Amino acid sequence: MKFTRTFSLIAAMLVAPAAFAASNSTGDDTAALKQKLNEALNVEVLSMKPSPIPELYEAFTDRGVLYISKDGSKLFHGNLYDLDKGMKNLTEAAMAGPRVDMIKPLEDNMLVYKAKNEKYVVTVFTDVSCGYCRKLHNEMQEYNDLGITVRYLAFPRAGVPSANADEMESVWCAADPLKAMGDAKNGKAIKSAKCDAKIAEQYNLGQAIGINGTPALILEDGTLIPGYQPPKALLRTLESVQ
Repeated sequence: MKFTRTFSLIAAMLVAPAAFAASNSTGDDTAALKQKLNEALNVEVLSMKPSPIPELYEAFTDRGVLYISKDGSKLFHGNLYDLDKGMKNLTEAAMAGPRVDMIKPLEDNMLVYKAKNEKYVVTVFTDVSCGYCRKLHNEMQEYNDLGITVRYLAFPRAGVPSANADEMESVWCAADPLKAMGDAKNGKAIKSAKCDAKIAEQYNLGQAIGINGTPALILEDGTLIPGYQPPKALLRTLESVQ
């Protein structure tokens, strides 16, 4: 089952009152809640803790953050915002730390364009056929000149398996992956190649940490920036979150 944006904050507000009314003394059994989510939605629950809303748990899964009532009868998928803190996105904040930890095991599989005078490191989930991914790549030198190291992870938008994923594997497995990435993003044919590039793992990681389009930028603190940012605009963003 795939989650969609149909589960919005509005839907959450509608189901939450019923969840509160239905909760009972057995609602603290998080093991049972994890099992129910797995059986009902085929998701793996990586962690679960009380949410900012009383009587709800926040479940971090391999498909993002879900909220479930303590009695396990109500569920919603969407963002929580704190009205008293300038509409702070609490769901996004909850995912930032886990993103950093979950990305680390795939660091050896990243394609890295390192800045000579590195000030910042940004991890970018990319697709070779994405227009704005190509635009970002064609400005790589400017990012690097500003002190921004760019690390690529694969997020084939057609999913895995697909011809799109196969092309990205060929890039990762090329004799010179950095050159192959540039060639692919400029529309050049890439020689087919196979290796242990972990393209599926990279794609699955993206889904787990909230990626649903490319390019998607992850800052060093785990903050997600969806979409392309020009080099100087990205620098201003990085400077603002220090």
